[in-house]
Amino acid sequence: MKYRIIPVTNFYQNCSLIWCEKTQEGALFDPGGEINRIKKEIEKIKIRITKILLTHGHIDHIGGALELSNYYSIPIIGPHIDDRILFDQISTQCNFFGWHPLPTFIPNRWLYHEDQIKIGCENFTILHCPGHSPGHIVFWNKNYKLIIMGDVLFKESIGRTDLPGGDKQSLLQSISYLLSLEDNITFLPGHGEKSTLNHERYNNPFVINFLKNTINNPANN
Repeated sequence: MKYRIIPVTNFYQNCSLIWCEKTQEGALFDPGGEINRIKKEIEKIKIRITKILLTHGHIDHIGGALELSNYYSIPIIGPHIDDRILFDQISTQCNFFGWHPLPTFIPNRWLYHEDQIKIGCENFTILHCPGHSPGHIVFWNKNYKLIIMGDVLFKESIGRTDLPGGDKQSLLQSISYLLSLEDNITFLPGHGEKSTLNHERYNNPFVINFLKNTINNPANN
């Protein structure tokens, strides 16, 4: 399996392109915009894109999904149905963030905790990780120890929770759950540099404070 991160738009959002080397089948994760740039990257690699996968419904992560879905005639899959309200309010999101108007759409399929998604021969497990948004999910490839993280966890930071549907405690609980997996998992975040769960455990001030408080106040966990 190989991947390429394509930062797009003024939000510097990471669209991740992942493909199976055996089958040359690929998928786009969170294509937030700059459609032509994404197309050129796909053409360079010469792979066959078969699906668009979304971690959540914020406009900076889904802004290019519908156009690319129509262009490649492929389905849009994810996130969890709890993000349905964000898709119903695409026009509101565009106005709020100063985004150019986009048509409302609904993914072809919602994903749920522990669902499985295949890209060629590669398998990803879906983990529902709410907090940044109610229906946020991450995609976990156990074989390569790789997570497509979206906006749950960043290098030495965490996703914002001040947008509608955000909840800081839920986000921290989701991060705590991810940290219970394996420390040596690499993750590709929705913005910024990639990192590992081990690095965040010992270098992320939000994570460190949460874990410290959990240890000191186990009844709050």
